Amino acid sequence: MEIRKSEGNELLQNLDKLHSTELGIGRIRRNLSLETEDVIGWCREKIQSPGALINRKGKNWYVTADGCVITVNAYSYTIITAHLRSV
Repeated sequence: MEIRKSEGNELLQNLDKLHSTELGIGRIRRNLSLETEDVIGWCREKIQSPGALINRKGKNWYVTADGCVITVNAYSYTIITAHLRSV
């Protein structure tokens, strides 16, 4: 099931609960070559971006935006990882 931002969904309604572990933040920063200290804020912006595609498969949300895929646990709102989208 693919959801566009305009339709709204549970993930978008709970962005204030978005978080990650210290290891998760390091993994995201490394995978995407990010230099920002606010990795959670960066992910939140991508999830809210107009072109973001949000897809739920099982226990995870998968958000595709600006050439990357962000994986979020659907129950705890923990950002598990993010990586560049393969073509």
